[in-house]
Amino acid sequence: MPSHHDEEEDKPCRACSDFKSWAKSQKKGVPKTNEPAPPKPNKECPLDKEELGNSTWGFLHTMASYYPEKPTKAQSDDMAKFFNIFSQFYPCEPCALDFQNDIKTHPPKTKTRDELAKWLCERHNTVNVKLGKPKFDCSKVHERWKDGWLDGSCD
Repeated sequence: MPSHHDEEEDKPCRACSDFKSWAKSQKKGVPKTNEPAPPKPNKECPLDKEELGNSTWGFLHTMASYYPEKPTKAQSDDMAKFFNIFSQFYPCEPCALDFQNDIKTHPPKTKTRDELAKWLCERHNTVNVKLGKPKFDCSKVHERWKDGWLDGSCD
C-alpha cells in the first residue's frame, strides 16, 4: 500500500502517532531546555493518532446506532462496502492495515442495527485490548451513542 505522504517521507505521520510523540519528533536537533511540558494541541491543527481514533470511533458508533433497524438489502450491502472501503483509506496506515486484517476474519454484520452496533463494538474492543484499554460493555452501545445514559446524565 503506498504511503499517504510519499513526497514527505521524512516528515512523521501526525495521524500515526500521538501528539506528545509527534511534538517531540518535531524538536529533533533542537537543544533541550527546561520547558515544563509539550504544548497542548491546537484545535485547528491536524489530528494526532489518538484524536483521530477517538473521533473516528465516535463517528462509526454513532452511525451504527442510527443505522436502520431493518435495512434493505441495498443498505446492508452498502454498509458492508463502506467498512471495506473505509479500511483502505484510513489515514493511519498501520491502523488501516490492522483493521483490514480484522474485518477479513470478522466481516461486517449489517443485517440489523443491533447486529452492526455489536459487530463494531467487538471490533473496537479488539483494538482496546491491543492498546491495553478496558473493554466496553457492548450491551450499552445504543445508550452510549444514541439514547444517552439511563441515569439521565446526557439530558
